[in-house]
Amino acid sequence: MAALGRLRQCHSTANAISNFHTSSRASAKEHHKMLVLGGGSGGITMSARMKRMMGAGNVAVIEPSEMHYYQPIWTLVGAGAKSIASSGRPTASVMPSGVKWVKSKVQEINPETNTVRTEDGTEISYEYLIVALGLQLHYEKIKGLPEGFDYPKIGSNYSVQTVDKTWRALQNFTEGNAVFSFPDTPVKCAGAPQKIMYLTDAYLRKTGKRAKANIIYNTSLPVLFGVKKYADSLWEIVKSRDIHVNLRQNLIEVRADKQEAVFENLDKPGETNVIEYEMLHVTPPMGPNLVIKGSPLADVAGWLDVNKDTLQHNTYPNVFGIGDCTSLPTSKTAAAVAAQSAILNRTISKVLKNEKPDRKYDGYTSCPLVTSYNTVILAEFDYNGQPLETFPINQAKERRSMYHMKADLMPHLYWHGLLRGLWGGPGPYRKLFHLGMK
Repeated sequence: MAALGRLRQCHSTANAISNFHTSSRASAKEHHKMLVLGGGSGGITMSARMKRMMGAGNVAVIEPSEMHYYQPIWTLVGAGAKSIASSGRPTASVMPSGVKWVKSKVQEINPETNTVRTEDGTEISYEYLIVALGLQLHYEKIKGLPEGFDYPKIGSNYSVQTVDKTWRALQNFTEGNAVFSFPDTPVKCAGAPQKIMYLTDAYLRKTGKRAKANIIYNTSLPVLFGVKKYADSLWEIVKSRDIHVNLRQNLIEVRADKQEAVFENLDKPGETNVIEYEMLHVTPPMGPNLVIKGSPLADVAGWLDVNKDTLQHNTYPNVFGIGDCTSLPTSKTAAAVAAQSAILNRTISKVLKNEKPDRKYDGYTSCPLVTSYNTVILAEFDYNGQPLETFPINQAKERRSMYHMKADLMPHLYWHGLLRGLWGGPGPYRKLFHLGMK
C-alpha cells in the first residue's frame, strides 16, 4: 500500500550570556535573525510569538509538510468520533503572515557556525535558533511493521496514514481479543495508548459486542499511569469494565497474516508471549529526532539538551528548544507546549536584552484521559509527577464537562489561540477557568 510506504518518522540553560558567532553570514545563501526548525505545534506557536517580538521579516520557519495536523484529536478519529479531515489544515493557513516559510527538511545543524543545511543543500545562517523538530516514530523497530498495516484488523492512532485503520478495525470487530500496546520508549501523549482502549470498550458495549470481547492492555511500564492520583482512578475503571492490564509487556513483533502479536516480558529476559488478536492497536517505539541526535545539540540520549527551567540550550546560549524534541523530563503533550511557549518567549526576550532569564518552567503538562465517548479524567501535573490542577474539583473523577473541553473547546483554542501565540503559559487551562469566572 503506497500510503504505508510513506509512513514517515514524524516530527514531532546555559545561563551565561555571550557574544554569538556570526561569521557564517557572508557565506550562507540566507540569513535570519530568528530561525525556527519545525512547523508543528511548538514551531508555529513560537514563530507567531517571535513575529510579535522582532518583526515578521526577521523570522523564518523550516518545515517540509504541506499539511499541519492537530494530533491530539486522533484518539477520537480512531474511535469514529471525529474525522481525519477535521484534524488537518494547510500549513500555509497556520504559518504567521510575513514570516518566511522554507519548504524543506532540515538535514544538518551546525551550532558552531550558526548554520543549518536543508535537504536541497541550501545553507541558512541565524543569530538565534529555536528547535521544534518533534520526535521520530519507529514502527520499523517492531518486526513485521510497517508492512503489517497492509492487513486488516490493525491500526495506530499515531500516524495520519494508520489512524483510520484503527476505526475500521473497531467497526469490523466481531469477537476475540482486542489488544493495545505501549512501547518501551518515551512516547508523546503517554495517555493515548489507553484512551483508545477505553473507547473500544465503550463502542463494543454500545454495539452489543462487548460480551464476546477480551480487552487486553499490554504496557511496558511498571504502572498504569505515572501519576498515582490518576492511576488509582484508572485502575478502578479497568477493573469495573473487565479490562485486562499486563505490566512490563513490550510488543516486539506483529504477524499480521496470522493475526498474532508477540510480546516480551521485560522482567524476564527471553520470555515471550504470543496473543491472537481480532483487533490490534499499536503504539510505536519513539525516539529523538535523528538530525538533533547527530548534532552537537544533543544530550547523551539524543534529545535536544536544554535547561529544564528556561528552555535555553545548555551549551549554545543562542539556541532554544520546545516540545517533544527536548530533554525536558516531563510528559510530551500539546499542553506542555502551551505552557513552555510563554516561558520560552520570556527567556528569549531577556536574552535579547543581554539579561538573565527570570522565569522557570515547572514541567506543567496535561493529559485529558478519555475514558468513554462522553467522559474524561483531566490529569495535570509537574516535573515531580505532582498534580498541578486547574479546577476546584476532583479532576481524577470522570466528567462530561472535561470531555467537551477535550473534544470541542481545545481544538478551537489550538487553531485560533495557541498557533497564533495568543494562548499558553503555565497552567494554560487555568486561564480558561479564570476567564469563565469573570
